[in-house]
Amino acid sequence: MSKQIYLDSAATSSVHPQVIQVMVEVLQQEYGNPSSTHSFGRSSKTLVETSRKSIAKQLNCSAQEIIFTSNGTEATNWILTCLVKTQQVKRIITTKIEHHATLYTVLALQKEFAIQVDYVSILPSGAIDMNHFKELLELDISTLVSLMHVNNEIGTVLEVEKVGAMCQDKKAFFFCDTVQSIGKTTFDLTTLPVDFIVASAHKFHGPKGVGFAFMRKNTKIQPLLFGGSQEKGLRAGTEAVHQIVGMSKAFDLCYQNLEADKKQISDLKAYCLRELLLNFPDLKVNGSDTFYNIINVLLPFSPEKTAMILFNLDIKGIAVSRGSACQSGSVKPSHVLSEILNDVDIKKPSIRISFSHDNCKADIDALIDGLKGI
Repeated sequence: MSKQIYLDSAATSSVHPQVIQVMVEVLQQEYGNPSSTHSFGRSSKTLVETSRKSIAKQLNCSAQEIIFTSNGTEATNWILTCLVKTQQVKRIITTKIEHHATLYTVLALQKEFAIQVDYVSILPSGAIDMNHFKELLELDISTLVSLMHVNNEIGTVLEVEKVGAMCQDKKAFFFCDTVQSIGKTTFDLTTLPVDFIVASAHKFHGPKGVGFAFMRKNTKIQPLLFGGSQEKGLRAGTEAVHQIVGMSKAFDLCYQNLEADKKQISDLKAYCLRELLLNFPDLKVNGSDTFYNIINVLLPFSPEKTAMILFNLDIKGIAVSRGSACQSGSVKPSHVLSEILNDVDIKKPSIRISFSHDNCKADIDALIDGLKGI
């Protein structure tokens, strides 16, 4: 069988071998309940808190500002809902190209609490219209801004510092979905003007089923789950120690190798784009100034090939995607691409190619050959 080629790391990433090793060690040796007072429990508790401190150190924030969750979707639902229910938020500013974890939560809150929802206009480049955003912020109403750092489908990048400063000026809460960028770029949360960010470990070569939220100190948050006193009493339930330790190890490895990985992946993305344009001159890139590990392209193929393109690549052992893995079973056009493509182009096949340090030029060559055969 030919080599399996994985070019869908924006959906999920491979688990680093060192992460697997440390998780197995914890499962075998550190099985105590972190809430137990005996030595077994204290040892597990130490692992949890050491992991929290390690993550906080990489982000330059307080360990008490890191709360462990099961994933970014859980954290997003929790934070947005809590701010509306307990902080008198009357309006949410967001966009129509956010992850559905945000969009569907916002719609549910609008229905239940009759809050005002304003959507920032999206430019053809995939970036938000900063002039429109500024206009929306002028309205004197208790506001929560929810904008993602890196779009998970097209890779466009938000000017977080600029947006955050504008939110601070208008005393608006700023929640930033950083699931696609955390572990792939640096964050200094002491100076970065955000109130909340979220992460999922499986996006940065950690295990699935664990993530974290950064909640800036002195922000009043209602518990997500009631029961025990875990996670500062905010999220009851026995901690998944092996998952947390695995996430912390993956996070450390990401930042130890960040510059080398970033260069390798950036070079690979550039090579991919060159080869695509060389072989398909009429190809278009969806989005401009995109993050270094994501490229989304509109292929110059007939619309009737759209439904089968991923299937045909998969037969050849090549994994790419049409967009968010959470929507992979949907036959509807991407809600992100629908905002930036015209009625003709949205019917044509677009694919998202996303890279990690596991990839090489041979993977790109195989992708090009696979596309040429369609």
